[in-house]
Amino acid sequence: MALLTSIKAVAAAAALALAAPAVQAADAPPIRIGYAVSKTGPYAGGATVTTVPNYELWAAEVNAAGGIALADGQRAKIELIEYDDRSNSEEAVRAIERLINHDKVDFVLPPWGTALNLAVGPIFDRHGYPQLAVTSVSDRIPQLRDRWPNAFFFSSTSATYAEGIVDLLTELRKANQIKGTVAMVNVADQFGIELANAARKSLAAAGFEVVYSQSYPPGSQDMQTIVNEVRRLNPDAFLAFSYPPDTIALTDLSIQLKLSPPVFYTAVGTAFPLFKQRFGENAEGVLGSGGVNVNTEAMKHYWARHKEVTGKEPDGWLSPITYASLQVLQQAIEKVGKPDRAAVSKAMTEGTYDTVVGPMSLANRHYEQGWTVGQWQQGVFNGVEPRREGAAPVEFPKPAWR
Repeated sequence: MALLTSIKAVAAAAALALAAPAVQAADAPPIRIGYAVSKTGPYAGGATVTTVPNYELWAAEVNAAGGIALADGQRAKIELIEYDDRSNSEEAVRAIERLINHDKVDFVLPPWGTALNLAVGPIFDRHGYPQLAVTSVSDRIPQLRDRWPNAFFFSSTSATYAEGIVDLLTELRKANQIKGTVAMVNVADQFGIELANAARKSLAAAGFEVVYSQSYPPGSQDMQTIVNEVRRLNPDAFLAFSYPPDTIALTDLSIQLKLSPPVFYTAVGTAFPLFKQRFGENAEGVLGSGGVNVNTEAMKHYWARHKEVTGKEPDGWLSPITYASLQVLQQAIEKVGKPDRAAVSKAMTEGTYDTVVGPMSLANRHYEQGWTVGQWQQGVFNGVEPRREGAAPVEFPKPAWR
């Protein structure tokens, strides 16, 4: 059943409305925006942290401010329509088709995760809907942009994320802080396989010795054998190209079994607030995909608003980029003056948009300025790679588990 989503944080939204300047009441029909996202199944952990809270936050803020500004001074509120794709690609395709053909939504927001974004991409393309693929990490992005002219990508390629951690290892080796042995594991789906292949290539080119490389099926419950074998090999670095459930499981077991290399890296889920809450001081020094710079005024305000309206912190990777993608969509609709999908897609490729992560240009329909590697440092998942303005110095070695 579709859920016509009312913003649940009524009190928080009311507070936002009081803080906002008075505006004319909405006088245009609502803009209907739908999405199918994983509320159940193995992808639910990522979707309910990164994706859904930002959809709800954005809608709450837009509506509290009077709606999206259209031509002739009209404003339109946002009406959200939601389905559960159950972490299943066939279910996601059916739900997107229903949103488009039955619910007649003006825009469709993307699901969570690489696999589901790739599965529904042809549906967005066939119906001419812009696809804001934030949580899709793939080396196929250049080819998919050519195939799907309305697709926008907001994550880097698998190779870019893999090269980020290898660059960091190279810096540590040059400083004589590590010798160069690496153990690597990955979840055996498209995300994990692509990252592991890219990392293996990058590590070989940089002259690292991969002493262990093992994949495991999605939803695997048996990680103890992996952790015991890696501990026996005693590498300088442990790299896990993992999804949230296995990120938590691998870290849990590593603490229990005392696998504590100086470089400990897990992928998706490392940046989640849950990681910090679950592991406390043991999160300190752990590396993972993504990262943020929370020191800008825009990010500070976003962080506070996210906590106020949704009741939880954003993650330290794709939460702010998800919100930024929606800011671009809103500003493009306002530039066009109406919810004309073709015109809005074109407008998104023109000019620069103001977002919580800074100015964003999508001329090539790919935002690639996010952090590739982050690290938990005093309760914040700071971006540490690439080394540029706003990057935090890497803390090395990771403290021993407490």
